[in-house]
Amino acid sequence: MPVSAHAIAAALRQRQPGIGVKKLHKLLYYAQGHHLAAFGKPLFGESISAWDMGPVVGKLWGDEKYGDIHIEEPPLLSEAELNTVGYVLSRYGNLSATDLENLTHCEDPWRRADHGRPPGGNARIELEWIREFFANQADDEDDEPQPDPADLARMLEGAEKRRAQPARPDSPEDIRAWLAARA
Repeated sequence: MPVSAHAIAAALRQRQPGIGVKKLHKLLYYAQGHHLAAFGKPLFGESISAWDMGPVVGKLWGDEKYGDIHIEEPPLLSEAELNTVGYVLSRYGNLSATDLENLTHCEDPWRRADHGRPPGGNARIELEWIREFFANQADDEDDEPQPDPADLARMLEGAEKRRAQPARPDSPEDIRAWLAARA
C-alpha cells in the first residue's frame, strides 16, 4: 500500500529544508512518476491534478492551506521509497520552482490533463499517463549509446598528473584544436 503524500513531502522537506510549496508539488509529481516507472506502483495514494502552475497534489495543498497539517516524524519509508526521493532530489532539486513548472508544462501528462481543464480550474492527471510517460523516458535513457570502456580509459590516462598541474583557462586555440581532434 502506498504511503501518503504527506510522508513523501516530509521526506523531501527533511532533505531540502526551506523548499517552497510550488517546488514541493512538482517534486512530488516527479517522485510519483519515477516510482511508477521503476516499480509499477504509486509512491503515494493521493491524486495529482493539472493546475495553472503545473501538477499539484490537491489533497496535500488543501490540507496545508487550511491548517490540517499532518505533522509527521521523519517518515518510515522503504528503501525503494527513499531511493526515489533521493533520485528526484538529485535530478531536479537544483531547479527552481519556475524551472520545474516550465518543464512539467512541456510534458505529456500535464498537457493531456490541461487540454480539457477550464481556465483557473484543475483536472486529474491519470496515473497511467504518468507511468507511461516516465517509463518511456527511462526507455529513452537506456537507448543512449554507452561509451566504450577502452575509450574511457584512454580519456582518463594522465588525469592524476593533469589534476596536479595549476589550472589555466583554455585559449581559443586550445578549444579549436580540441574540436578539430574530435571531428
